[in-house]
Order: sequence, then structure tokens, then C-alpha cells
Amino acid sequence: MTQILRALALSLLLLPGAVMALDDEDILAWLDREQEQYAELALALWDKAELGYQETESSALLQQTLEAADFRIETGVAGLPTAFVASYGSGEPVIGILAEFDALPGISQTAAPRREPHPDKHSGHACGHHLFGAGSTAAAVAVRHWMEANNIEGTLRLYGTPAEEGGSGKVYMVRAGLFDDVDSVLVWHPSDRNAADIATTLANKSAKFRFRGVASHAAVAPERGRSALDAVESMNFMANLMREHLPQEARMHYVITSGGSAPNVVPDFAESFYYLRHPQADILKQLWERLVATAEAAALGTGTELEMEVIHGNHSVLPNETLATAMHRRLTEVGGVAYDPADLAFANELAESLASRETDLAAAAARIEPMSQVQGMGSTDVGDVSWTVPTVEMRAATWVPGTAPHTWQAISAGGTAIGTKGMLVAAKTMALTATDLFLQPELLRAAREEFEQRRGADFDYEALLGDREPPLDYRR
Repeated sequence: MTQILRALALSLLLLPGAVMALDDEDILAWLDREQEQYAELALALWDKAELGYQETESSALLQQTLEAADFRIETGVAGLPTAFVASYGSGEPVIGILAEFDALPGISQTAAPRREPHPDKHSGHACGHHLFGAGSTAAAVAVRHWMEANNIEGTLRLYGTPAEEGGSGKVYMVRAGLFDDVDSVLVWHPSDRNAADIATTLANKSAKFRFRGVASHAAVAPERGRSALDAVESMNFMANLMREHLPQEARMHYVITSGGSAPNVVPDFAESFYYLRHPQADILKQLWERLVATAEAAALGTGTELEMEVIHGNHSVLPNETLATAMHRRLTEVGGVAYDPADLAFANELAESLASRETDLAAAAARIEPMSQVQGMGSTDVGDVSWTVPTVEMRAATWVPGTAPHTWQAISAGGTAIGTKGMLVAAKTMALTATDLFLQPELLRAAREEFEQRRGADFDYEALLGDREPPLDYRR
């Protein structure tokens, strides 16, 4: 009877003019009650699998959900058509929640526990950003109801951030000053584990190197040609020699995006796309200059012309132990993901394809990892946000334990209840952490003090991608 009365009270809360106080238990109950709605939202985004800066329908779905919950929506911010800021309340403090929703190209998968590319798709949510967007939206709406019911002063913002995968959407939003008045930012990411760590990432910069030569018949008049593909291959050769002399923690990778169309035609155009990473932005800049020099040398040696377009650049994440401790406490209260028999059967079948297997998948999904210092080897534009405002990130087990990101296995689990159950863990943790930030000014002060200390008094933010305009067509 108590559960029935509580459900009735929670439903009445959503009626116009109905107000009653909500505590932590009520927030968790509300999210449990609305789980199906947000699972459907996440799976709708999963099905669309829209690429960076092309997430028109995905962004619209999130905006419609927030608008229905009385958020004020500002869309097309920072010159990004699919970016938006949804706000509720007014005044201070200002607490932000980030939401992503872009998919990855070149990989698709059905929601099956075996390799089964989707016949109608050439992209997929291999990093789980459909769950990220829907889960953050669920947390924001839950906090919005809590604020109204308890007359909480302050502003809650949900930032819809496009093109995280190589498009640096958040960098343009930071550059436009959209985070300048924010006191703290909460973010999460799909994973195969539940954790809230004192974590950082690698700073990252990318560019497309375009070489233009002279076309000619490769057999009849090869001496008249100047091969752009030779330039790409020369650059790649020198870059791979350079790799031996990079700092151990650096990472460099590339693809050839264009290399000619016919062997008997000397290619007059060729292009390669490079990523370069290092934990420290200042060292990354030095390494980048060396990489650019290999491109210039390749052009000189092959008699071709070089054009370089920087595509994106992200700072490393600036960790905040104060906020991580607060979020870890809330994650521990919420608990991990509970598999039912169907989830476990799916997970066990999928796990047969994984290189690293857990002996007890259900226990691994339910476990909360101890908080620790983590040097992540990936990169994210959350980094630029974290150098602007105190930021904390958690991870939830939306994938079968042992799954790596950017894989078909991540797409597969993300299209099932395993993914949406992990999303709910994140939504609950973020919502409860947000209430702490609204109610505990001393927590915000401590987080700000740590932020200023880690950032340093002389820090002056500079976007690693420079002053370029957003590359809205980088996935076309």
C-alpha cells in the first residue's frame, strides 16, 4: 500500500499546480517509474545513429522531452545547428549536465549477441552516446521536479553537445562562453564498469592533410605526373619513423581517406587524417609541429602541394577529487546494474566474442569499483569544459563487462535492456549528486578551490583547434 500511495503522490506531482517535497528516495522512485519512457528515448536515438553535426532528429527528440518538462530551450548555440542549452530555474548556483548523442561511422550492428551488421545502417552508437543523451536528460528532468517541489533556488542546465567523436562540439560551446557562469558540471559515459574516479584523459589534436599533384598516365607518361598518393605514403612513412621517438604516453594514428581511383592514373589528390595525443597540451603542441614537418617534407620531396585542415582539438580532462568523492558516494548508494536471467544469457553469449572475459558477468555489472586515480588513454571535448568549470564524470555498466568502446559489442548491448539499465544507474547518480551541489555551497566552494589550484594561477584557456569555424561537414 505504501508503494501505491508513493506512486500516486509522484504522479500528482506532475500535475499543474501540484507541489510536494521530494527527497532522495522520491527522486529514485521517480526515475524507476519513468525508466521505460527514457529507455524508449535512448533506443530511438540508437536506431537513428546520426553522425556528428548531423544529429538533427536526435537533438530534436531530446529538446522535445525537455521542453515538455518546462525547460527553456535555446537551440543552435555556438554556431552549431544541433547544439542546445535547456534551462530551468534562475539565479545561483548554476549546475550543468552534459548530454551527447552522436554515433560513429563505419560500424553498425543489430541488438544481437553475435556479429550481425545492420543491413540498412553504416553507423552505430559504438560509444553509447544515445544512452548518454537520454540518461542525462532523465537526470535533468528528475532534478527539475525536485527543485520545484522543494523551492530550490538556482539554475539547472542541460547542455546538448553534438559531435564529440572528432568534432569537438563542446570546444565551440566553451569558446562561445556558454560555461562561463557555471558553478559545476556533471557528466557520465557508458562503459563496462560502474565507477566515479579521479580521472583524466589525453589531450588530442587532429587534421586532414591534403596533397595535390599532377595527374598523368601511369604507364605512358609517368614522368609528367606528380603523385599525391606518394606524398601521403611519404608522410606516413616519416610519421611512423617519428613514432619510435615519441614520449611513451603519446598516441598517434591515421587513416588514408583518399588515395586515387585507378592504378593507371597518377593520383592528383590524396588525403590522410591524423590524430595525435598526449596527456599535456603543451607537449602535444610540440609533437604536432613535428608531425606537420613530416607533411611539409613529403610535399617537398614529391613535388606536390600541401593543404592542412585542423579538424578538432581537445584538452585533457582536469580531475576534481572533491567532486569525484561526492559522486562516488552517491554511486555507491545507487548501486550497480542488476542482470535478470535474460540479460545474463545475452551477456554470456556476447562475452564469447570478447578477448577479456569476466568469470562472473552479473557480479561485475553490479560491482562499484573503488575510487582511484586514472589516466585514461582516450580523449574527449569534456576536457575543455573541465578547464573552464569544475567538472566530474562517472561511468556506468551499459556494456557487457570486458567490452571495449568503439566495437560492435558496445552497439549491441547498448540496444538492449543491459544498456538502458546501466543508463538508469547513471541518471540516478547524477540526479542525487546534483541535489548535493544545490544544497551544499561548501561542496561547491571546495571544488572551486581545488579547480583553481590544479589549473594554476597563470592558466589562460586556448582552444587547441585554434579559431577555426566548426567543421559541420567533417562526417560527410
